[in-house]
Amino acid sequence: MSLNRPIAVFDAGIGSYQIARKIAERYSEQDIVYFADRASFPYGGKGRAELLATLQGTLARLAGYEPAAIVVASNAPSVMVLGELQARSPVPLVGVFPPVRQALAASRTGHVAVLGVDSLVESAEIRAYVAGEAGGGRVELVAASDLVALVESGAFVSDPAGTLAAVRARLAELPAGIDVITLSSTHLPWLAPYFAKAAPSLTCLDPADTVVEQLAAHVRPGSGAFVTLVSSRPGYDLDGFRAMTARLGIELTITAV
Repeated sequence: MSLNRPIAVFDAGIGSYQIARKIAERYSEQDIVYFADRASFPYGGKGRAELLATLQGTLARLAGYEPAAIVVASNAPSVMVLGELQARSPVPLVGVFPPVRQALAASRTGHVAVLGVDSLVESAEIRAYVAGEAGGGRVELVAASDLVALVESGAFVSDPAGTLAAVRARLAELPAGIDVITLSSTHLPWLAPYFAKAAPSLTCLDPADTVVEQLAAHVRPGSGAFVTLVSSRPGYDLDGFRAMTARLGIELTITAV
């Protein structure tokens, strides 16, 4: 397929699809390359050095499509290694970051939580990032790799009762007074209906809309093509990915890489 300076979007699986689709809807003539890197799932289980090496390989692969910009659609690498990647990349890189300031602005109590993968919430980089964003607000960092795994495995579709129970259990562990959470893995917004059911008064923020607006300067009109690349490994194979997207009503023409 002939592409005109596409915008490439990737993370370690289905999580980044919603960002890719929002970009396509906002910029209807923009060509998109969406890469679900399931062979590298989970990004959140990798240390900084391994994460950096993994993403360098992915960026080299996507550079072959001559993109106008690449969206690193995962909070953990955005917070932990994006700066170093940007310094090396000839292509503009856009990351996804926990919307801490927006969460505190929306909070009535001044007490919010950032939900993300374990490596993110345990990192020195996220603590530094939150310190710079929080002002006088209170921000809890909450590990949620188990919830991310429910999305990538497709269990959030095939086992709704179990997924709701897992979400309720995680919310029950939050300190009292938290009224806003940030869904700071691109997988977690898929669970937004479960969060709404488990805690109707809780506000959940997704940073995807901010990313879409940041890309306005990089838009290059094409044919509106949407190319899907998927890597795989045992346990995260192509058939499982196809089955999950079919249950979600998502129609994709997939190229295995």
